[in-house]
Amino acid sequence: MTHDHDLVLRPTEAQTAAALAPPPGRTGGDLVVETLRSLGTTTAFGLPGQHALGIFDAVGRSDLRLVTLRVENNAGFAADAYGRLTGEAVPLLLSTGPGALTALPALQEAAAASAPVLAISSQVPVAGLGGGRRGHLHELRDQSASFRDVVKSVHVARSPSQIPSVIAEAWESALTAPHGPVWVEIPEDVIRAETFIPQVTGMDATPHELAPRPELTAVAAHWLSSAARPVIIAGGGVIRADAAGKLKQLAERLNAPVVTTFGGKGAFPWTHPLSLQSWLEDRHMTDFLEDADVLLVVGSGLGELSSNYHTFFPTGRVVQIEADLGKLESNHTALGIHADARLALQALLETVPEREDPQAPERVRLVLSDIAARLAAQDVALEQQLLTSIRQALPPRSPSFWDMTILSYWAWSAFDAKHPNTMHSAQGAGGLGYAFPAALGACVAEPGTPVLAVSGDGGAMYSLAELATAKQHDLDVTWLIVDDGGYGILREYGSTTGTDLLRPDFVALAHSFGIPAATTTPATLREDLAKSLAEPGPSVLVLPAGLRMFAPTHG
Repeated sequence: MTHDHDLVLRPTEAQTAAALAPPPGRTGGDLVVETLRSLGTTTAFGLPGQHALGIFDAVGRSDLRLVTLRVENNAGFAADAYGRLTGEAVPLLLSTGPGALTALPALQEAAAASAPVLAISSQVPVAGLGGGRRGHLHELRDQSASFRDVVKSVHVARSPSQIPSVIAEAWESALTAPHGPVWVEIPEDVIRAETFIPQVTGMDATPHELAPRPELTAVAAHWLSSAARPVIIAGGGVIRADAAGKLKQLAERLNAPVVTTFGGKGAFPWTHPLSLQSWLEDRHMTDFLEDADVLLVVGSGLGELSSNYHTFFPTGRVVQIEADLGKLESNHTALGIHADARLALQALLETVPEREDPQAPERVRLVLSDIAARLAAQDVALEQQLLTSIRQALPPRSPSFWDMTILSYWAWSAFDAKHPNTMHSAQGAGGLGYAFPAALGACVAEPGTPVLAVSGDGGAMYSLAELATAKQHDLDVTWLIVDDGGYGILREYGSTTGTDLLRPDFVALAHSFGIPAATTTPATLREDLAKSLAEPGPSVLVLPAGLRMFAPTHG
């Protein structure tokens, strides 16, 4: 009797010949690249280094696109943005020791934002592993230990034959909800070693689906359908799961107001009658959310920023849908549903009946009116004007990336992202220097689409080297630098020590790289920004302005 699996396992003569005579001169580095290409990778970011040259040489022999930046941390931010926009696992190629460690802040941001970055680092030769002090260049006692508490998972290959399986395992981990950065480590001699292993083809690393348990969604559906004042908080998990459409369907079926977290910007239409927008850092909104008798939290852990600095205490029932198990009930008691947001929302749509509530839009209008009145009593017209100008100049589907600066803090609450997955910031981990290199990654992910980066002068200093990257690759990025002479947001916190900075002439500096640059004003920002975004290639706009934050309500 002939079985189907006998037919599958029996190679053709051509396959046998190819396996017996693999291309000469191939190394462990080629196995890395072949595995990535077999998994569907088209683009990688990184910086070459001595121990990793075997991988980079293999990249040079392949059709894999390599985008090299000038600093490893910036390469990590670029990979982060590419992963956020495409939903693909994106390789970040690093060398050993200092090169690897320099990428740690970017990997922390990727972890906080659930960006699927596949960090692949070289390591000292196999003989130097195990904690001994053999004096290898870049040697660390345990390099992977420096990353284990930051990334989602750690994977190590100690022989060429392990490389394809190790990378596939890491790939699957990065793309299984919750997405996140993973760490792959390969010793230098394994990368350089010649191999007779056949060319890697047909790799499979299908991520696992994280479906909700039906008994939990049944309870959640009952609570929501019988609620008097249901409200939805939509977090970044909605964006990552591509579930904005299902969120809108559910909100309209329930007649439930929706507020998005700062990581969930664009998950719900800004001007929808049920949209509470993103005003989480406002006591009027906090009170409104606390008054909900059923609160549906989708794709958020209700951390510091999403809870008005932990001053939010719900009084009704809470249903929390979250792919990251560690975030379930981490801040509030809830009916915790460990699931991908898209699958959980679909399950609710299949069970929740229509709920009438003609007063819901009016309640939304009133709370937004209260917030507007509070802002009108403050001297913050300039900040609001700047956001309006940026929104008018930026094409609706253009991605924008915001550094940790005053205007970004405003944008979290007040900027209309227009579409899902178009506004990103470093608010997950809160590190400086994110916006510009991340915007470069977005330019690579979406060629032909103008991309905006917004930084303060302090944050811009972290990324100046990447002007060379933008020019070298002719990327369609406009960098808006708000120059207030230092770390303005720290001054807002009341700190005066170390917050005033000497900085360069940003316009002249950009010109030295051959990049168009100009100084703008609040009155001309909209026109100048629209012009810069419309012209292909990189450009820089500098806006000298001292900005203020709106008054806090969590004191």
